[in-house]
Amino acid sequence: MLKRDDDEHPVPPSLRDRFKDIALAFVSGDFQLASHNVEGVSPIDADMARFIAEQVSGYGDDLVTLDDRVWDRSIYRWMDGHWEFVVDLTTAQEPVSDLALHARLADGRDALLEVRSVHVP
Repeated sequence: MLKRDDDEHPVPPSLRDRFKDIALAFVSGDFQLASHNVEGVSPIDADMARFIAEQVSGYGDDLVTLDDRVWDRSIYRWMDGHWEFVVDLTTAQEPVSDLALHARLADGRDALLEVRSVHVP
């Protein structure tokens, strides 16, 4: 159960596979999640996918599968009716990079995780 308070919390293990699957799609260049049906995650529109691709390219290092060390820094927090997530991505040179995936999850039984951005905060 996700907490509804003002504190930052580690991403729960029950959601980590979704983020791993999103990152794996990004590794293959599928920034819209068009070829990777990630259960519980909304497709990413074309404009946001282009933005994410530009951010990844501009970072200057290739994305790779998430390293388990990302969970030491990745967090979520309750924000006015939804949860915000910040998950650090892994690159070829950095197990925990400064490049982060930003997502949100509405408060609701059938809510889907929505990727909002990828950038360096």
